[in-house]
Amino acid sequence: MIQTPGLMLTVLAFFLVIGPLVFIHEMGHYLAGRWFGVKADAFSIGFGRELAGWTDRRGTRWKLALLPLGGYVKFAGDMNPASQSTGEWLALPPAERAQTFQAKPVWQRAIIVAAGPFVNFVLAILILAGFAIAYGDARTPSVVGQAIPGTAAAAAGLRAGDRVTALGGRPVETFEDMVRFVKIRAGERVRVDYVRGASPASVEAVIGTQEQRDRFGNSYRVGLLGISPAAPVIEPVGVLEAPVIAVRRTGQIVEMMVETIGQIISGRRSVKELGGPLSIAKVSGEQITLGPDAFVFLIALVSINLGFINLLPVPMLDGGHLLFYAIEAVRRRPVAPEAVEWAYRGGLVAVLALMLLVTFNDLGNFGLWRHLAGLIG
Repeated sequence: MIQTPGLMLTVLAFFLVIGPLVFIHEMGHYLAGRWFGVKADAFSIGFGRELAGWTDRRGTRWKLALLPLGGYVKFAGDMNPASQSTGEWLALPPAERAQTFQAKPVWQRAIIVAAGPFVNFVLAILILAGFAIAYGDARTPSVVGQAIPGTAAAAAGLRAGDRVTALGGRPVETFEDMVRFVKIRAGERVRVDYVRGASPASVEAVIGTQEQRDRFGNSYRVGLLGISPAAPVIEPVGVLEAPVIAVRRTGQIVEMMVETIGQIISGRRSVKELGGPLSIAKVSGEQITLGPDAFVFLIALVSINLGFINLLPVPMLDGGHLLFYAIEAVRRRPVAPEAVEWAYRGGLVAVLALMLLVTFNDLGNFGLWRHLAGLIG
């Protein structure tokens, strides 16, 4: 039995996950900026008061700040959060102004902003490619080995030997495809298309709900169709094929994120399932006790999550900048400063509200609210 990791190990694991990923993300912005001749005034890991730092020969201040929950690159000319030009920017000498972020054409600014999330995805792809080379690719056919009695599959009349071709209208080729589809759809009614012998058929099934508990005591609500696989098939993967498989797996993870967010928005999944930094810290501490493979895989997942979240079209995030640049490219002129200012105010409120929500959820998952209720009661 594996015990819950201690506080120090959890904190260390959290920093080992978040620190490098934030650094890589911001380094993407920094390198793209340098490529296009934009001067960087500061490169910070963390927010708030500087704890340590140095200034390089280009005049960039590299620093480690007090709150290690993110980071930023401050490019020359970034005189407000929306990176808009101001009177102060216009007053700069022409040579200095040419090195600022605002002086660059919109396509270069877009590349600089997109470079952060891009390198997060690249890191995840490299990690997943390494796993594919080391462990192969699971390609177990989508054939029913057994319809487990008492489950949705058995109630729907599926039999051993049936080959499932689609779930909910979505084609499936492997057993792993079925698991990914079913896992996030507990309680949903779906159409199961299958082939029995040489005859295609279809049937409606309600995906069951299974409460699972891991070795650390965490409980999860997942979907269960009740199909056990046929003999597993693991294919070896070569160096040239590994990146292709890694890109596909990254796409599958992003697809699950999008579908899960859609379920939360539509009310099919509780907002209580959203987690924040405390949840990441908890999971980091747990995964590091399981060995380097589990911990490195967690880094890949968090890197994908960081890249995906930053691409959402929300002001204050990279995706919000990209949205305004897309509008600027279409209109051939920047969005009005007043509109950008109000959008960023709204984006800040939304981001802060989300942070409060996930922190509230994290504290609830740690049992704080139950403990307080017990004290009061």
